[in-house]
Amino acid sequence: MRLLGREELKEPREPRAFLVAIAKGLLFDYFRRAALEQAYLTELMLIPEAEQPSVEEQQMILEDLKNIDRLLGKLSSKARSAFLYNRLDGLGHAEIAERLGVSVPRVRQYLAQGIRQCYIALYGEPT
Repeated sequence: MRLLGREELKEPREPRAFLVAIAKGLLFDYFRRAALEQAYLTELMLIPEAEQPSVEEQQMILEDLKNIDRLLGKLSSKARSAFLYNRLDGLGHAEIAERLGVSVPRVRQYLAQGIRQCYIALYGEPT
């Protein structure tokens, strides 16, 4: 479906290899999202029952997480890693730069890209 939405669609040189690459990508996305959902449900179980969000709120949160995951998937691997190191692991810019082998200003750019993708996931494209 994504291919049909493209303006220009070139015929692949190796159709079978092209289909295999698409299938691998779809499987990777499926398993990554399943792991994300499982991680969310595991964390949810740690919250006292009285403080847990309603089922509707849980579904909305899960959909937001999936949207953020999809949009972060559009980033380069280094930008995605930098964003996750910062937001999930709490690493500072210098630590991230050292781990990724890039400069601190580049880490700042990566983080800005990640934040922009999260904004898009939650509020849509800025006008």
